[in-house]
Amino acid sequence: MSLSISKLTSRIGAAVAGVDFSAEPADGLVPGLRNALSEHKALVFDNVGLDDAGQQRVASWFGELTTAHPTVPAVTGAPSVLAVDSQTSKANEWHTDVTFVVNPPQVSTLRSIVTPAYGGETLIANEAAAYRDLPESLRTLADSLWAVHTNAFDYARPAPASALEREYDKVFTSTIYEAEHPLVRVHPLTGERSLFIGGFARRIVGLSGSESAALLKIFQSYVTRPENVLRWSWSPGQLLIFDNRSTQHYAVDNYDNLPRRLNRVTVAGDVPVSVDGRRSRQLAGDASHYTSVLEVVS
Repeated sequence: MSLSISKLTSRIGAAVAGVDFSAEPADGLVPGLRNALSEHKALVFDNVGLDDAGQQRVASWFGELTTAHPTVPAVTGAPSVLAVDSQTSKANEWHTDVTFVVNPPQVSTLRSIVTPAYGGETLIANEAAAYRDLPESLRTLADSLWAVHTNAFDYARPAPASALEREYDKVFTSTIYEAEHPLVRVHPLTGERSLFIGGFARRIVGLSGSESAALLKIFQSYVTRPENVLRWSWSPGQLLIFDNRSTQHYAVDNYDNLPRRLNRVTVAGDVPVSVDGRRSRQLAGDASHYTSVLEVVS
């Protein structure tokens, strides 16, 4: 097993070659990928030759899979695969996957199925780098804050939405979930601190709506600094794996009405822990049908 890892930017992203996805992982491969993911936050692979079953198998190298989504149905015959299809939804809002449950996925994988002739990039942002960029006074403040995340959220899209988009939104919010997470979480494998916010974070505990929005806007501006962002242009048959504990992502809606389809598979995660050791908690909704809880052994 010989991994070739090439950085894509100084702060986030690496292209990886030398992985045979058709075979069982060789000794040392999964720890090597895990270490690379912890360091680079997002890993890109070309010409992976995977179908839905293969993507689920590769994602399972990192742990137990979730089902496709708490509310949105899976791809037929693939219980852990969610279709990210431009016909039904365009996630052109910065977010971390499924943070409205108490233990969001630890890892997300995206596989390109249909890519537009132009545009349609995925942006991935490093929230650990964003935390390090904060002035000391803002880091101290962030360490003390908690936020409520919910799926009762409108993704930005042109109005009026299509019938398919309206139906997708209805299904997406068919059960309302709320979870309370620290604004700064400690990575269970590396001890690294990162901001943990994104589009599902709707308010800061103990603050008004306007105060919450103002503070979240300030912290989010550090996440999306260009230096912290990888802009990935898709080709068919690629696989992107990113650390959902310490990144946000955004699907750029710059491809007119061309078709764009990615398939997503996520890996069950742990309950986030704050810098003072407190754990997140579920406020509304039962997501046990969606994910088990990863218990991290220190």
